[in-house]
Amino acid sequence: MIPRPPRSSKPTVTKADAWADVLVRRRLLFAAVLTPTGQWLVQDRPDNPVRVLAGPADLLALAATIQQHTRSTRPEAR
Repeated sequence: MIPRPPRSSKPTVTKADAWADVLVRRRLLFAAVLTPTGQWLVQDRPDNPVRVLAGPADLLALAATIQQHTRSTRPEAR
């Protein structure tokens, strides 16, 4: 696997919100809600417990993990 270059900018709430929206719309997460404190409440499935993420960086890390898992489990298109 090719290592990713380091992030060039600090993760923002706007970027995290955009990714949360995509993950929920594509049904990769059941819910992702930004709290007034800046934390994110995320739930994979309706019957799973809610997880608390500390901030935008954690939500973006979750999005990257989901994206990597999705790419690694789908058949190669040739």
